[in-house]
Amino acid sequence: MSFPLPGRILPLAPATFRALRHRDFRMLWIGMLVSLSGRWMQTVAQGWLVLRLSDSPFLLGLVGFFTFLPVLLFALPAGVAADRLPRRVTLMWTQGLSMVLALALATLTWLEVVQVWHVAVLAFLTGAVGALDIPVRQSLLQDLVGRDDLPNAIALNSLAFNMSRTLGPALAGAMLAFTGEATIFLANGVTYVAVLVALWTMRHRPHVRPAERVSWVGQIRDGIAFAAREPRMRSVLLLVVVTSVFGAPYTILLPVFARDILQVGSSGLGWMMGAAGLGAVAGALSLAGRRGRVRAGRTVAIAMALFGLALVGFSQARVFGVALALLAVVGGAMIVQMATSNTALQLLSPPGLRGRIISLYLLAFMGMAPVGSLLAGTLAREIGTARTVMVGGVVCAVTAVWFATRIPALRAAAEALEASAGGAAAS
Repeated sequence: MSFPLPGRILPLAPATFRALRHRDFRMLWIGMLVSLSGRWMQTVAQGWLVLRLSDSPFLLGLVGFFTFLPVLLFALPAGVAADRLPRRVTLMWTQGLSMVLALALATLTWLEVVQVWHVAVLAFLTGAVGALDIPVRQSLLQDLVGRDDLPNAIALNSLAFNMSRTLGPALAGAMLAFTGEATIFLANGVTYVAVLVALWTMRHRPHVRPAERVSWVGQIRDGIAFAAREPRMRSVLLLVVVTSVFGAPYTILLPVFARDILQVGSSGLGWMMGAAGLGAVAGALSLAGRRGRVRAGRTVAIAMALFGLALVGFSQARVFGVALALLAVVGGAMIVQMATSNTALQLLSPPGLRGRIISLYLLAFMGMAPVGSLLAGTLAREIGTARTVMVGGVVCAVTAVWFATRIPALRAAAEALEASAGGAAAS
């Protein structure tokens, strides 16, 4: 499982940012950085609004559930849409609809008529649009930068996401101190203009594939069948599910660590989230700076093992500085595993199935998040918060070791499958 990275780099462009030499990707990347920062601003303000209206942590969690529910419901048909519909035009629609929904929430809040059910409905609709937007946008990357620069483009995408995850909440916190939530929702709506301009001025117009006569259900079935047949793809998706269910839910338990275990309060919680975010930025930068051939299987195994071991260490840390250092490792290792998995899946996908394979990745990562959160909450109630995080870390580390021992067999199985397909085509 190794993939080539580009060798030709523009003299004035650092290798870490080489995909930005493609003008259309550069414009889209800048637009997404602006838009994602606005989305994170809205996430913070939305939670604050729900808590102000209801004073109910349960309703706060319920709105979060409605935000992610559409991924479970719509990820697979969204993958078919990414393969059947013109990607640039579809993205313009999804970004435009996201803008309208943000402005609707801003208007309701500004008029002081907003209620929690309004927020929940708009969160569900925003999540539904996002469930379509993500596989389409990810599928568009290879159209814009080509196969050689795709790993770098995915790493830079992860970098933009994690930079916005640090910048957006900080801006929202500052704005909430001086103005209301409506202003933040309005600002988020305005940020979508950056992406719409990038898409409108795009010079490269990806080829629109003719619509297939196979039904949408049949095409979903084809995507699942291909992933199930391809041993490397099947294994990578399994690792993503394990990380999402057992490892990633550590984030929802961080407030308990801050208040009860490390006793550092709300300011300490901010530092903890910031440490994980900075680690993720560093991990994305390390991936973006790679050149030559990358052994995806080995990288995923090492990153997942490091992620699991760092979680185990964090669960037992009682010194705040040590906990911050381990959280930085957790954030960095997780982004390396996920970005490398995303790259591997896209490079293993035939062009006509790329959207559906990305939708399977989205389902495995984001779609399983509610399951992991529910499991983590249940375990924390039964065995304690620290032990829950430790168990999740152990599961991730053990799974990574198992996967590492399977890499030679997976490579041999994939080669046999390819040889069989080649023989059938020749006959």
